[in-house]
Amino acid sequence: MFPIEAWKDMGSALFFSFIGSLIICMALIPVLATSAARLRVVDVPRQRHAHREPIAKVGGIAFAVATFIAVLVWAPKDSFIPAILLGGAVIMLFGVWDDRVGLHYRVKFTGQVLAASIAMGVVGVRLSSIPFFDDVLLPSWMAVPLTLVVIVGVTNAVNLSDGLDGLAGGLSLISFTGLAYLAYQVNEPLLVLLMVSVLGGLLGFLRFNTYPARVFMGDAGSQFLGHYLAVAAILLTDASRTPYSPLLALFIWGVPLLDTVGVMGQRLMEGRSPFVGDRNHLHHKLLSFGLTHGQAVSVIYLMHGLMVSCAYFLRWQSDAVLVATYLLFVVVILFLFVRQQGQAESLGERSSSVSRRAVASSSGRWTMGDWPLDLLYVAVPFYLAWSITVPREIPSDGGTIAGCLALAVIGSLLSRCAISWVVRAALYIGSMCLLYYGEAFPRATATTVLTPMNMGMAALAALVVLAIRWAGEDRFQTTPLDHLIALLAVAMPFLPEMTIGDVPVGPLMAKAVVLFFAFELLLYMRSSAVVRLGAVSLAMLTGIMWRAWWP
Repeated sequence: MFPIEAWKDMGSALFFSFIGSLIICMALIPVLATSAARLRVVDVPRQRHAHREPIAKVGGIAFAVATFIAVLVWAPKDSFIPAILLGGAVIMLFGVWDDRVGLHYRVKFTGQVLAASIAMGVVGVRLSSIPFFDDVLLPSWMAVPLTLVVIVGVTNAVNLSDGLDGLAGGLSLISFTGLAYLAYQVNEPLLVLLMVSVLGGLLGFLRFNTYPARVFMGDAGSQFLGHYLAVAAILLTDASRTPYSPLLALFIWGVPLLDTVGVMGQRLMEGRSPFVGDRNHLHHKLLSFGLTHGQAVSVIYLMHGLMVSCAYFLRWQSDAVLVATYLLFVVVILFLFVRQQGQAESLGERSSSVSRRAVASSSGRWTMGDWPLDLLYVAVPFYLAWSITVPREIPSDGGTIAGCLALAVIGSLLSRCAISWVVRAALYIGSMCLLYYGEAFPRATATTVLTPMNMGMAALAALVVLAIRWAGEDRFQTTPLDHLIALLAVAMPFLPEMTIGDVPVGPLMAKAVVLFFAFELLLYMRSSAVVRLGAVSLAMLTGIMWRAWWP
């Protein structure tokens, strides 16, 4: 067990592993996307696909590589780290192979078994106990095959859930967030660091994958996520490591697992092979009921979020309570698989999205509803400049990060290459660093939440809400990812005891989300905002470097 006093030393490692994974993923995706055709990792539309044009399948490679680098750089030296990364590397390589040539399901299954065998043999992942019999440990001849089946099953469940833009990534984001918090509660920092590294890469990827997606994760990504969801949940509920019931893993795996069970069951009942794809997944059912793409994804996010929340709220309840609660979700979700197929899937959302972009880009005139946006245009640079003065000190690592981002911004502004995404990355990461340093190294201990910085953040939040409300759906339309991040931002401040070093995670993330929404509003609704915010980001990064290197 990791010494509880050492959590403070892990604070910077957790923060930088998240930020590092986010930066690496967002930097890799444009590079890999331009080479996708040459690498033969392009998804060509077919009958069961929702998209109409070829899309690069490089997102999984990007966030997997970002996770590996972040963990290897910032994790403490421990034999657990390279051992657990090995299985992920194997499953990713098989996934890349599948994305390139389209493997037969038997070859894919071989790769999944090999990765699961590495996790069991090298890391020691085992389902060691069964529900209702906490004191009874399973013998190896039962535990090994059962663990193998579970890891391979969950890997395929996440792989099969990757059917709509942002769906598999968003569901995994919810699950890994729940896993990280539950691992934190029982003092498992290495597991927390692995989850945080995956979350950073996932968040970077989802900015490219929200409907309409510009990049897919491919089998390399979905199998990578499924493998680690299975392995992490089993480790977290291992009776020899933590007091959690193994039933909690069912809630963490949530909708993807139940969706796979429903689809496989329906195929078998219809006399078809369970391994031949069709349009009977949960997301297809919701689309057939008349929901749009965004609405279907949001509904599944909500269902999955409720299941993962139950894993937290019921973590100390009896197995009987867990089984009863889980059966309620089983009844509700599997009920959709016995309903008669409804109306045909809505076909109008993509055109509405295109028209939304056209309206937004062509709307250059000022209206009375623009005043919150105008104030936001002034308030955001002022708040960032103010934030530079708040920390008592900024570590040299922060200066290094700021320097690398500043060079990227200068290069993008001069070459006009991927400028919007580089500016986004600089604003996201630079502001996140400022918020963290302001909390980690305050000039004075705050005795109240009504500090000037918090009041300023509240004013920014009010301007963001007014700007979205007054802009209207024809000019700015929130996505399922926006809803998910906003929900996490609201919920996290109420989660107790979650800190990075001495910094509470909940309020920090809530502030970050407000700034991120402000950046998106300005970048989306003002054609001139990219260059201006690029200059703002350069000024902010220069300030961070100055404070870090010339205190």
